Amino acid sequence: MSSVAPARPDKGEAPPPSRGVSDRIFSVNLRQSGIYVAFALIVALFAILTHGDLLSPENMSNVLVQNSYILILAIGMILIIIAGHIDLSVGSVVAVTGGLSAVLMVNHHVPWPLAVVLTLVAGAVIGAWQGYWIAYFEIPAFIVTLAGMLIFRALTLTVLGNQGIGPFPDQVRTFANGFLPGYFGNVGLGPLGGGDLFTLIVGVIAVVGIVLTQWRARQGRAGYGQKVEALPLFIVKMALAAFVVMFIVVQLSRFKNLPVVLIVLTVLVLAYTLVTTRAVFGRHIYALGGNLQAARLSGIKTKSVVFWLFVNMGVLAALAGIIFAGRLNQAGPTAGVNFELDSIAAAFIGGAAVQGGVGKVVGAITGGLIMAVINNGMSLLGAPSERVMLIKGLVLLAAVAFDVWAKRRAGTSR
Repeated sequence: MSSVAPARPDKGEAPPPSRGVSDRIFSVNLRQSGIYVAFALIVALFAILTHGDLLSPENMSNVLVQNSYILILAIGMILIIIAGHIDLSVGSVVAVTGGLSAVLMVNHHVPWPLAVVLTLVAGAVIGAWQGYWIAYFEIPAFIVTLAGMLIFRALTLTVLGNQGIGPFPDQVRTFANGFLPGYFGNVGLGPLGGGDLFTLIVGVIAVVGIVLTQWRARQGRAGYGQKVEALPLFIVKMALAAFVVMFIVVQLSRFKNLPVVLIVLTVLVLAYTLVTTRAVFGRHIYALGGNLQAARLSGIKTKSVVFWLFVNMGVLAALAGIIFAGRLNQAGPTAGVNFELDSIAAAFIGGAAVQGGVGKVVGAITGGLIMAVINNGMSLLGAPSERVMLIKGLVLLAAVAFDVWAKRRAGTSR
C-alpha cells in the first residue's frame, strides 16, 4: 500500500501556527475580558473627575472595607446564579444573623468566638431551610427566597425591635474595621513617602503567585491542544495584572496596612475559585446551569448540589452580617436593605449569564468593585442618591444586554 507524504510548505511560505497557540497576537475574547476593560475605564474616568481623590490611599482602603460584605455576598450569589437560581433573601439574612450575633455577644455575654460560630451555624440552618424547599420540593428559588426575605426581616424586627443592639466587642470591630499591624516597619518609597514593608512583601508574593498560576494554566491548555493567547499578549496581561495589584498594595501600605477583611475576602476568593475550577462540585454547578436534564441523566445529584449551594449562601450571608454589624458597631433592624440587589447586580455585571451555566468568582468580585467605584466616585463628586441609582441601573442593564448580544453573536457565527 502506497503512502502519501504530508504536503510541505513551499520555500518562502510561512509555516502554519503551532497547535494550541492563537495565530493572532492580540486576539482578545471580549466576553471574558470586557468586564476588566470596563472596570479600568470606569476607574480612570472617576479618577480624572475626582482629580485623583478616588485613588488616594485612604479612599482606596475605605472602598474595600466599606464594600467587603457585598463582595462576600457576591461570591455566594454567583454560584447560585451559575446553577440557574436566584436568592432574594440575603439582605434579610444579613440583618437577622447580625442581630443574632449582637444578642449573643452583647445581651447574653457569650464569648465572641463562640458567638461567631453559632451565628455561622444559624446562617447554615437558614440556608438549609430554603435549600430544602427549592431542591426537594422543587419550589422556584424566586418564590422561596422572596418569602425568606419577608420572614427573616420580620424575625429581625422581632428580635431587635426599633432599636439596635451594641456596642460589639473590640475583637469583632477589629475584624470588621481593623488593619494588620506593621510587622517589619516602614520602608521608603521615594516621592510616595513610606509604606509598610510586610504589606509590600505580601503584594510581591501575590504577583508571583498570579503569574505562576496563569503560566501553568496556559501551559496546561496548550498541552491539551486548546487555543491559548499568544505569548506577547500573555506577557502584556501579566504585566497589567502585576501593575494593578502592586498599585493597590502600595496605596494600602501608605495608609494603614492591609485591612483584615481584605485578608478574609482574599482567602474566600482563592478557595471558591479552586472549588469552581478544580473540584468536582464546581463542575456540577456549571452542569446544572448549562443543562439541568443532561446533568440529571449524567448521574449528578442535582438536588443535593442545589441544597448545599443555599447552605453555603446562608453561611456567607451570616459572615457578611457579622462584618456589617461589627463595622457599624451595632446591629440594626434596617441592616442589609438592598444587599440582595447589589450582590445580584455584581454577579451579572461580572459576567454571569441570565440563563445560568456561565460566570466566575473573580468576575463577580470585579462586578462588585465596579458598583463600589460608582458609589464612591459619585459620592466624591457630591451626586445625589437618585443619580447614583440611575447610573447603577444603566450599568446593570448594559451588562445583561452585552451578555445577550454576545450569545446571539456566538450563535450566528457558527
